[in-house]
Amino acid sequence: MGVLILKPDELQGLVSMREAIDAIEQGYREAAEFPVINAPRRRVHAPSGVRVSSFPGGVHGLGVIGAQTRAELVRQQESNQTYAYRGAPVHVLNNSDTGELLAILIGEIDEKTLGPTSLMAFRTAAASGVGFRHLVRKNAETVGLFGSGGQAANQLLALASERPIRRVKVYSRDPDNRRRFADTYGAKFDLDISPVDIPEDVVRGVDVVVCATNTNIVLFDGDWLTQGQHVTGIIGSNIQLVKGGFLKQRRREIDDRTAERADVIAANLRESVITEEQGDLFEPIERGLISIDDVAELGEIANGTRAGRTVDEQITYHKNNNGTGASELALAMRAYVLARADGRGTEIDI
Repeated sequence: MGVLILKPDELQGLVSMREAIDAIEQGYREAAEFPVINAPRRRVHAPSGVRVSSFPGGVHGLGVIGAQTRAELVRQQESNQTYAYRGAPVHVLNNSDTGELLAILIGEIDEKTLGPTSLMAFRTAAASGVGFRHLVRKNAETVGLFGSGGQAANQLLALASERPIRRVKVYSRDPDNRRRFADTYGAKFDLDISPVDIPEDVVRGVDVVVCATNTNIVLFDGDWLTQGQHVTGIIGSNIQLVKGGFLKQRRREIDDRTAERADVIAANLRESVITEEQGDLFEPIERGLISIDDVAELGEIANGTRAGRTVDEQITYHKNNNGTGASELALAMRAYVLARADGRGTEIDI
């Protein structure tokens, strides 16, 4: 069997959100048990603002080890991060038993029912889905959503895949965008989605608060939270942005008070909180408000070595702080298996 080459159009319509959540959960579970197969995201930055991210790792239970890499031209504004260019990710898949090269996937893997939305949105949302599975109350029905782009759509689909969501409040800075999101995805997901005008209205009276933006600044006041709520944030950031002169301070989306009030705090990978000085958790740790030991990894929660939500009254907080080799390769391997079964791609001998 040769090496399968899959181009962007051949990666579409393959993987469902539930399949992605299952695969990434397996990746996190295995990484917690055998950490040396997983590694955090690594980034290098050029003075121009171009950065390359790489994710080495694997999931032995799925038979894969390898890496993913992608390049972006990033522009930092005071309150937001934008992209002048985002290149297609490239996944290199090797057999974790023999080392043989299995496939090279060039392009974004998008959720099969949503199709192309925004880069990395599917994998990021599926990682959030693992957190939703273990941290959100079973009877959660209402959502407060920050963001109105492709990332927000994928996050909402991940949550709706795990809980019986009925009503959503959405806020973004542009009123037209939030109205358009409500109209589009209310119909697509069969949900009651209402745009709201101020951030406080997003947080008040909901079961789950999801942050799905490119912000560089805090979105809400943690004192607005009430017992039983869950919070998910996706801004990972890294100290290289500050050291490279791209930002004056670490990126934030969630304040110290949220971390201080949370009964359960989870991150995809604890190591990255410290090595990348990721503001949302690093700064409250730095100030002595919480300890790094208070932060569980998703894999530890998934395999039962650390507790997730144990009672409905807890406030839970998942910092979806960055992709890892395990999450990237889990999703890519699922796409490869489905693509090969469907006869997609070009096989070459090397």
